[in-house]
Amino acid sequence: MHLQESGQMYLETILVLSKSGKPVRSIDVSEYMGFSKPSVSRAIGLLKTGGYVTVSKEGYLTLTEEGSAVAESIYEKHTLLTKFLVQLGVNEETAVEDACKIEHIISEESFEAIRKHAGL
Repeated sequence: MHLQESGQMYLETILVLSKSGKPVRSIDVSEYMGFSKPSVSRAIGLLKTGGYVTVSKEGYLTLTEEGSAVAESIYEKHTLLTKFLVQLGVNEETAVEDACKIEHIISEESFEAIRKHAGL
């Protein structure tokens, strides 16, 4: 299953929320992303079917190995691109917004070149 940008964003959100150490539920994802509960429920169902997420009987979300790999990759791109743009003089708010857009379309080759150039 090929993930669209929205699927990548859901996985990244689950990863970010899980870093707090608390179990992650669909309602947490909904609140964090500002999306409706039905929209999140549908997306989580697709991610579950695709093998990216498991849902416990209590409703807790866990990234699978594949889901975690995708989420970590997107999160790494987001954080490095944000830092790089800030180093270039972009204000942090704009850098975060732009990094969020770029992280989904940048090639691995370009990303690695930026990482190497930035020394990050």
